[in-house]
Amino acid sequence: MDNKIFLKACSYCAYQERTHQEVRERLSEWHVRGDESEEIISKLIEENFLNEERFAKAFAGGKFRVKKWGRRKILFELKARKLSPYCIKVAMQEITDEDYWETLQELASKKLNDLRTERSVPVKHQKTARYLMGKGYESELIWEAINSVTLK
Repeated sequence: MDNKIFLKACSYCAYQERTHQEVRERLSEWHVRGDESEEIISKLIEENFLNEERFAKAFAGGKFRVKKWGRRKILFELKARKLSPYCIKVAMQEITDEDYWETLQELASKKLNDLRTERSVPVKHQKTARYLMGKGYESELIWEAINSVTLK
């Protein structure tokens, strides 16, 4: 195993959390493949530079808190990154039902307020629902949130 490449991989993983697949792709870009690549990945895991569970938790928590993504969108992205079902399950537990509901209501309220010049209430609600679905929220919760916000 090339020590120079290993150190480069360490700094790549130390910069931000990564998945095994991302590291594998980066090593491939550095012309490291096969057994050497897997050896480096094993060493990164052993040295705790690479931990998919930690990545999944940071990803889910971050996308929810910062970008206010819904569970469906986060779940889709985690699956797209080829994470294990266990890591995905652990990651989704980072989002509490209470925080999720509050964030959804906040987004619904803000969007409805942005559409205050829209005369038609059904159109306003439809546009808000479409926006929230794009963010990855579940439709039944969206309508519940829209109704709860409009009744205030």
